[in-house]
Amino acid sequence: MTVHHARGCEVTGTDRSGIPPAVAATRAADVAVVVLGERPTSFTRPGGTDGEAMDAADLELTGAQEELLRAVHATGTPVVLVLLNGRALAVNWAAAHVPAIVEAFLPGEFGGRAVAEILYGHVNPSGRLPVTVPEASANSRSPTTRSACARRRATTSASAPPLYEFGHGLSYTTFSYDRLRLTRTRMRADQSTVARVDITNTGDRQGQEVVQLYLRDRQASVSLPERLLRGYTKVDLAPGETTTAVMTLSPRELALVDGRMRTVVEPGLFDVLVGRSCHAIELTARLEVTA
Repeated sequence: MTVHHARGCEVTGTDRSGIPPAVAATRAADVAVVVLGERPTSFTRPGGTDGEAMDAADLELTGAQEELLRAVHATGTPVVLVLLNGRALAVNWAAAHVPAIVEAFLPGEFGGRAVAEILYGHVNPSGRLPVTVPEASANSRSPTTRSACARRRATTSASAPPLYEFGHGLSYTTFSYDRLRLTRTRMRADQSTVARVDITNTGDRQGQEVVQLYLRDRQASVSLPERLLRGYTKVDLAPGETTTAVMTLSPRELALVDGRMRTVVEPGLFDVLVGRSCHAIELTARLEVTA
């Protein structure tokens, strides 16, 4: 295997002289890996674009980076985009045109090896987004941050759906969810319930699925997000294998801080939602907490 490298452009600035050599290298390649993102201030001072006290006017790629990506994509060579960044970036053009995006964030000393192992398929990715990625620079909101009250009224520019939601992540295989059941569907505020759901690897490669459990409090006395992550577990499955994911909902997961600043478990109805992200909910169950 031969690797051709071209710098392309800087993270900031208007110098585009490196784009034509990058395009030429792309035309001679079978696959183009384009690495874009930010320059942390902890690595480079001055000239950083991300870090402490580094506010941004928008979340777009800085400098000529998107222009470089568009030029490489226009060659017709398959493109993989690798993002190195410390915050969510609005990459809506890339999401619409680039077939594969690897979100590496700030991966540390072994980051290069980790990204290479994913690109070569030696490792099946199982990472999930700990943030919501907005569409363009719209202030998109996720169910994990949007108040339940927001469902009852119209919003302004913040109503656009996210580009990638909290908990999102892809794999080289697929999984199915079945038979969500609770050991208790009605319980006291000092009791716990255990959620079990059957997960099956329906693809042809071994992989890990991050099973996520969200909770919606239907009768809270204070405003809460529409969905709260209250549990998760990772299961490793061979092709065709099925296992049962187990997660516990204790009083700690059911509690809230009420109007008098007390941490309490309030009686009421809860929706238990299990899925692959805060949007991709596969199964739901109802839980009642009594006084």
